[in-house]
Amino acid sequence: MYRKKPEDIVTEETKVWICTSEDCKGWVRDNFKSSESETPVCPLCKSEMKASTKVLEVINNHKKY
Repeated sequence: MYRKKPEDIVTEETKVWICTSEDCKGWVRDNFKSSESETPVCPLCKSEMKASTKVLEVINNHKKY
């Protein structure tokens, strides 16, 4: 299995949606959310989600709605 070297990994501050339920640790990148609605629902527990940011590895989603 190929593993990237730490210096090859590009990170940036990324908009994400975090589940508001205290019992759930679900989150999703904004460009990977399953709907175009303003506020998505958690794919794990179906609770509301809130916008936040995380420093993550850059991953592009080429899917267009």
